[in-house]
Amino acid sequence: MIEDVAPRQVWEALMSNPSAVLCDVRTSAEWSFVGLPDLIQTGKQPILIQWQAYPTMQQNPKFVEALTAAHVEPEQHVYFICRSGARSMAAAQAAKAAGYKHVYNVKDGFEGPADPRGHRGNVAGWKAEGLPWKQG
Repeated sequence: MIEDVAPRQVWEALMSNPSAVLCDVRTSAEWSFVGLPDLIQTGKQPILIQWQAYPTMQQNPKFVEALTAAHVEPEQHVYFICRSGARSMAAAQAAKAAGYKHVYNVKDGFEGPADPRGHRGNVAGWKAEGLPWKQG
């Protein structure tokens, strides 16, 4: 079972645990146009590995290989984030199956669910929590 962790708790873990990492599994288009968690205060950068490739949204068959290539060790605490928490949960499950011991899903992801007007980013998730992020 993969634990859902609130964005603020993830931020605190990234600040307090030197080996904790954030792996953003959204698409390159989302990273470019929607924005990224800004981890400068933690002294870290998000690890960017697509779970699905835009525009086909085909699953990345080399996801675990890319995690290893990014020097993420099986003993590290790895927090996976996507737009709303679905792709990141799948990525966390794949990492756990590959032997990563401490994997977590960022609850509600970067943008969270849509509000009544269909807009994301102000109901729940990383952005709605007011955590640092940057665009472009």
